[in-house]
Amino acid sequence: MPKFNYVALDARGQESTGLIEASSTNEAVGQLRQAGYFPTSVSEDGKGPSNAVAKRNASAPAGKAPAASKKAVAAPKVKGPKPVKKGKIGGKVKQKTLMIFTRQLATLIDAGLPLLRGLTVLEKQERDPGLKATTAKLAESVQGGSTFSESLAQHPKIFNKLFINMVKAGELGGVLEIVLIRLAEFQEKAQKVKNKVKAAMIYPIVVLCIAVTIVSFLTIFIIPKFEQIFKDMLNGKPLPALTQWVLDVSHLALSYWYLIIGAVALIVFGYSFAISRPAGRAAMDRLVLGLPMFGDLVRKSSISRFARTLGTLVTSGVPILQALNITRDTAGNQVIANAISKVHDSVKEGESIVQPLEASSGIFPPMVISMIDVGEETGQLPEMLLKVAEVYDDEVDNAVAGLTAMMEPVMIVFLAVIVGTIVVALFLPLVSIIQNLGGGGGGG
Repeated sequence: MPKFNYVALDARGQESTGLIEASSTNEAVGQLRQAGYFPTSVSEDGKGPSNAVAKRNASAPAGKAPAASKKAVAAPKVKGPKPVKKGKIGGKVKQKTLMIFTRQLATLIDAGLPLLRGLTVLEKQERDPGLKATTAKLAESVQGGSTFSESLAQHPKIFNKLFINMVKAGELGGVLEIVLIRLAEFQEKAQKVKNKVKAAMIYPIVVLCIAVTIVSFLTIFIIPKFEQIFKDMLNGKPLPALTQWVLDVSHLALSYWYLIIGAVALIVFGYSFAISRPAGRAAMDRLVLGLPMFGDLVRKSSISRFARTLGTLVTSGVPILQALNITRDTAGNQVIANAISKVHDSVKEGESIVQPLEASSGIFPPMVISMIDVGEETGQLPEMLLKVAEVYDDEVDNAVAGLTAMMEPVMIVFLAVIVGTIVVALFLPLVSIIQNLGGGGGGG
């Protein structure tokens, strides 16, 4: 009976090669699929491979071939999942949706399901149209012979470099399920910190929007009516200074509203243009880090992200230089990213991580530098980085709680001062009118 060389993916998504006895290529493919393998190349012994994937794995160690089946089974054509009609492949996917997808895939693979089967299960139950279409494409690519990391790299808008490189490290180390679990935990913790920072930022923004709405309503509808009342009842007498100032501001806003809207649009456009340039983004991020209340919170969350990203990548087997590049790209703050670039250059020259961190103009606190230094000296850098991330997660919690407690009275006073100033300005002339009416009634 003829022998066939094969290249196939096992249940973990790892490729293996070997020989199998079968009467035809189709029967060989059928035997491999029945044994739980996903063939990517099958060719008769002594002849060229039927798939270019075999060339890439020519030097790979031969895997254990499944036992030959006594009954010949005709193998159908290798097809991917049916194309998904709805949903844009490679489009944006919410971070929370991707986090749930990663956790579910990690759970399925950890439970013993083959990678391809796990992707198929997730594709059937996924509700997000974009991720559903992408998952179907991933399954098709894996079944066609690509590794999982190569399939993920085809969708960079959904799966960033961190995701792809961690999966690649897991494939090379044969621990894909462990890496996926680690990646899911990383996403969950990072999202938790991000949500806390957002919650701290939302409160003042909401109060500011309420203040703008109230002031706009008073300026457009209320102040003009009071102005007419003052003209009718004061007979040209001068108004109090505060009242006159509020009326002047109202006239200015009503007369030049288009300039105000244009100025706001110009500020928004200028901000967007500035942060689209590296220098502008660095200046804006430096300004944010220097803010009295929010700067400390942003710094702590950035350090937590830096430590967790680098620690997770190195723990998963990603080379340190590559891990530093990925950490820099996902830093979220240009000032922190520039400091990580200096760390990368230092490590590339064979030096320590600690020196460029110390020279980072106070961005990284002494405690963080000391813990990283100890981690380098003891050979436990990944563990120490993850410990730093845990410590700074608690610091972010405390910073958010303190900031919220501080912002509540500040924003209440801010809103009260704005609305109160307008109310007092409108009622000052009414007091004079009432006093005049009272004096006139007594004289009669």
